[in-house]
Amino acid sequence: MKIKNCAALVVELGDKVIFCLTDVTSEESVNNSIARAQEQFGAIHCCVNAVGCGWTERTVSKKGAHSFPVFEQIIRLNLLGTFNVASKAAQAMSENAPNEAGERGVIVNVASVAAFEGQIGQAAYATSKGAVVSMTLPKARDLAILGIRVMAVAPGMFHTPLLAMLPPEV
Repeated sequence: MKIKNCAALVVELGDKVIFCLTDVTSEESVNNSIARAQEQFGAIHCCVNAVGCGWTERTVSKKGAHSFPVFEQIIRLNLLGTFNVASKAAQAMSENAPNEAGERGVIVNVASVAAFEGQIGQAAYATSKGAVVSMTLPKARDLAILGIRVMAVAPGMFHTPLLAMLPPEV
């Protein structure tokens, strides 16, 4: 979502939302955004981790081998960013008083069908989203004792700004 769209949404929804421009790969940036949310709402009970950036590049093409810096960047954003936000959100949730069912919060990590059905040119993206799927169960087990649920969803293709970047034939 573009920043101007976020700003308009904040105006429309008023004090029900805040907008924090956050670099999910930066611990300081994530910590600052979580602190702002806690200030505004008193606590964090839900984290929807919808980090995602894709890149299509074959493992080997006429240009040569897949760019390692691009692969690394996609992993850093999609996987490490997801881990960073989930971990920091879980820390904040662990400080919540449990509700009558003993729950303190929920984390929803957005993976992708590419985790299971990666297409040609999706080595970096599919790897990053497959790793998001793989970290979900261990995180759920880690956090269950604290009353924090963790789950992942793996949506297929639907219209998003990321999908809009792809050529029409895709």
